[in-house]
Amino acid sequence: MAEFFIGILSGTSMDGIDAALVDFPPQPALAASYSLKFPEDLRAELLALAVPGDNEIDRLGRADVRLGRLFAQAINDLLARAKVSPAQVRAIGSHGQTIRHRPGGAAPFTLQIGDPNVIAAATGIPVVADFRRKDMALGGQGAPLVPAFHDAVFRQAGTDRVIVNIGGIANLTVLPGDAARPILGFDTGPGNTLLDGWSRRILREPMDRNGAFAAKGRVQPGLLAGFLHDPYFSQPPPKSTGPEYFSADWLQRHLDKAGELAPADVQATLLALTARSISDSILQQPGLHRPDVFVCGGGAHNGALMRSLAENLPGAAVAPTDNLGVPVEWVEAMAFAWLARQRLHAKAGNCPLVTGATRPAVLGGIWLPG
Repeated sequence: MAEFFIGILSGTSMDGIDAALVDFPPQPALAASYSLKFPEDLRAELLALAVPGDNEIDRLGRADVRLGRLFAQAINDLLARAKVSPAQVRAIGSHGQTIRHRPGGAAPFTLQIGDPNVIAAATGIPVVADFRRKDMALGGQGAPLVPAFHDAVFRQAGTDRVIVNIGGIANLTVLPGDAARPILGFDTGPGNTLLDGWSRRILREPMDRNGAFAAKGRVQPGLLAGFLHDPYFSQPPPKSTGPEYFSADWLQRHLDKAGELAPADVQATLLALTARSISDSILQQPGLHRPDVFVCGGGAHNGALMRSLAENLPGAAVAPTDNLGVPVEWVEAMAFAWLARQRLHAKAGNCPLVTGATRPAVLGGIWLPG
C-alpha cells in the first residue's frame, strides 16, 4: 500500500521551489515531481536577506509568509498533477529557504523561512519542518543532513561510493563499501553560488548554462590559488557553510588583489574552484579505493563542471545519480520526504559523524493543519 510523503525545498541557488511526491516503502520511489520558479521580486528579496542589511525583521517576516504560501501552491499543484488527494499524504517535509547559516561562534544558529503554519493551513497536510536546529542544539553543524538519506538509498556493499550534491553550496557523502566503516559527509565549499552570481553580474543571466561562458575563459592559477587558500578548505570536518560566507563580497576581495581579468577568465576560475574543492575533498579521504562518484543537484547539468570534476579525479567514474535510478534534480527533495517519514516514525535523521552532534536525534517539529 502506498505511503506518500512530500519533500519540498528551495536551495541555496534560490532559483525556485522543488517538490517531490515520494512513495514508501520499502525503498523511497519518486512518484511525481514539480518545480515552481520564484517571482523575480521575491528571489531578489531572498538573495538580499541572505546578506546582513536594513530592516531585516520586517522584511524577513513578510518573506516568511509569502514563501510559505508559494510552497503551499507548489504542493497543491503537484498533487493536482499527480491526481493524489491531500488525505493520501502522511506529511510534508519542508526544508524552507536558508537565510542565514552561522555554525561557528559562541551562539551558533541557522535560519530557514517558509512558514510551516501557512503550508499546513493551505494544504490540509501535516508539515514537518525546522530540521536543522535540534542537531545544532546537540553541538552539531545542523548540516549537511542529506548524507543519512544517501546512506539509506545509495550505499552498495563492496563498492566505495561518493555522492556529490552541487547546489549553491556543494556537499559530499562518502559511502564505504565496507559496512563496518562509517559514512562521512560535509560541505566542500561553493557549488553554483559564485558561478551564478558572476553570471548575473556579467551576463545578466541567472546561470552559466552548461558552463558555456566558463568554457570561453582560461583558469587563472594565481586567482585559483588565492581562492583555495581560504581557511575553510583546510578546516577538518565536521563543517558546513553557506552563500553568506562564499558571497559576492568574498569574491570581490579576491578580485581586488588579482588585478584586471577578463570576465570569462573569472568564470573559468570559479568553475575550477568548485571542481577542485570537491575533488580535493574526495582525494583526501582515507581508505577510498577508486570510488564511484555520483553527482546530483543543478551542477550535474553543467557539462563543463562535470568534465572538470572528472579530470580532477583520474581513475574514478563520475556520473549523475540518474544512473542509480534517482534523477539529479530530485535527490534533495526526496531526502526531506524521507526525513519527514523518519520524524513521524520517531527515528533519527542526523548522522553525528557528519554534523558533529553529540548523538543521533529525531529532527523537526510537526505543524498540524487543524
